[in-house]
Amino acid sequence: MAKYEFQTEVNQLLKLIIHSLYSNKDIFLREIVSNASDALDKLKYLTVSDEAFKAIKFEPRIDITFDEKDSTLTVQDSGIGMTDEDLTNNLGTIARSGTKAFMEQLTAEASKDSALIGQFGVGFYSAFMAANKIDVYTRKAAGDGKIWHWSSDGTNSYEIEEVAADSAVAKKYGFDKPELSGSAIEMHLNDDSKEFASRWKIEELIKKYSDHIAFPIFLHYEQKKYDDKGKETGSESKIDQVNSASALWKRSKSELKDEDYNEFYKTFGHDGQDPLHYVHTHAEGTQEYTTLFFVPQTAPFDMYQADYKSGLKLYVKRVFITDDDRELLPSYLRFVRGIIDSEDLPLNVSREILQQNRILDNIKSASVKKLLSEFKKMGEAADKAKKVAEADRTDDDKKAIEKWSKFVKNYNRPMKEGLYSDYANRDEIAEIVRFKSTDASGTGDDNYTSFADYVQRMKTDQKSIFYISGSDEKNLRANPLVKAYTDKGFEVLIMDDDIDDIVIPGFGKYKNEFELKAVNRAGSDEDLGGDKEEAKKKEEAFKPVVEKIKKALGDKVKEVKLSKTLSGENPSCIVVDENDPSYQMIQMMKAMGQPGPDLKPILEVNGDHPILAKIKESDDEALIADVSEVLFTQALMIAGMEVKEPAEFVKHLNNLLSK
Repeated sequence: MAKYEFQTEVNQLLKLIIHSLYSNKDIFLREIVSNASDALDKLKYLTVSDEAFKAIKFEPRIDITFDEKDSTLTVQDSGIGMTDEDLTNNLGTIARSGTKAFMEQLTAEASKDSALIGQFGVGFYSAFMAANKIDVYTRKAAGDGKIWHWSSDGTNSYEIEEVAADSAVAKKYGFDKPELSGSAIEMHLNDDSKEFASRWKIEELIKKYSDHIAFPIFLHYEQKKYDDKGKETGSESKIDQVNSASALWKRSKSELKDEDYNEFYKTFGHDGQDPLHYVHTHAEGTQEYTTLFFVPQTAPFDMYQADYKSGLKLYVKRVFITDDDRELLPSYLRFVRGIIDSEDLPLNVSREILQQNRILDNIKSASVKKLLSEFKKMGEAADKAKKVAEADRTDDDKKAIEKWSKFVKNYNRPMKEGLYSDYANRDEIAEIVRFKSTDASGTGDDNYTSFADYVQRMKTDQKSIFYISGSDEKNLRANPLVKAYTDKGFEVLIMDDDIDDIVIPGFGKYKNEFELKAVNRAGSDEDLGGDKEEAKKKEEAFKPVVEKIKKALGDKVKEVKLSKTLSGENPSCIVVDENDPSYQMIQMMKAMGQPGPDLKPILEVNGDHPILAKIKESDDEALIADVSEVLFTQALMIAGMEVKEPAEFVKHLNNLLSK
């Protein structure tokens, strides 16, 4: 046999799987059966879409055999099969970039990690939890007819060899018949896992995890025979179908329970947890289709990776078409898992046709609206439950709040992307996204508020929604500009997501009525009211002071202005010109390798602060320079912006302290 070393990450992964503790070893069978189902799906599609496969007599099935004496368990499918190259690519390599993240979680949470198996594309390797050796026998459909044997004990290497069609093992799995394709996964169970070589255990696990696999699963076993006196007289070989083999999504919602959806999702989504939410829709009329969507409890590991894998499978009349088309839903809904099954698309549909197909566009549009409607209902249910006194909340109230908190924690950020990218649905998305706020409803770990609730709390004469954006919630809340607004009774939304600076300016107005204004941008203070004549006189009076500070700071600032908002102990703050990109936007551009513009902020100073009196009364240029630098640098730090010359700040501060 040709011997190969495992890819480094696979080697590390196998060691972790074999040597870590697991709370639920059962899921390995779910993963192996699910892989077999995928292999059948792929061949089923090719037999209706590819001329090279149409002559194949396709009889989809999964067969499970076991041997109690030898402690072996085998799962065989009549699916697409593999060549020697496929074996190396699929079983010797992990191409997904999330493997490292998986291993880190596996190491950090060794006692809880079995729920992670499958989320990172490593389902096959979970079999090494129960097996100390795995043999795979396989033949590719419509290939060169060769039979291949892959073998590994899960340590450092694996072996691949060609198997003769007249060999004993080829006959054992039916590969002596040239028309048979597929794969047989033979697992040699370790001492702690011998219970899996049992008819009752296998039946229990198939019913629990794989009952809704859309292909028949047959269990082969020996049944003992007894005479009328109860004496054993022999045994007979039996084969029973142990799953319902019906496409769950095609069944009526009225005959399905939450448990049915949950168990189907675990198999379909390769997830150890129940889904956070599911949406099952059957549409009839000019177009007939069925959709079944799931929202995972936790965000997929690759949600923010450019090469994220789509979580949707497209079927036509229950025939699998593709699971690699990102166009089935918009990218901001990439966390959704599920199935779209159309009755109207042609079976031989190609990817190019899919991208331009009006039927699929209509399904996509209706699916997006349905999902957004469901998310909105989740939020409304949680908001309603929160208004109930904590002591009076029912279990349903608590579940609604917890469910929505998980949704916001995991998916609020991608939903915000929809405000920017999905113009047709931005009004609906605006009702779903949530924000931190200076109001009590948006303060605290699990507390967020909506645009709708903000508008309900607005002052009678208020016309704008105020917000402040940045990278750190604590810093933003401490910004003196925020205090200036809250002191006058205005609520300010705290936007600390890096994406907010892209999304919110493009969003513009809520309900086409309430303009969103950043309190740390020039011009937003117009809505604060106050005596304009008095402000103009004060500005004239402080003009010499402002000019002195501008002269001292030079081209470090775009402008120095007397603030209309600052009061009390806050001497200065930074605002950005309304036409300039924000500091956070520039940082994002630099992180992406783009040359961001050099931002020159506007410094606003508090005319009522004692330190400004020093500049007003002095012509000492050195003193003015020291005070100006301290005012400017302090304002930069409070705004969370970079201080380019900290040593200069310390020098000027020391100069002031020594005077």
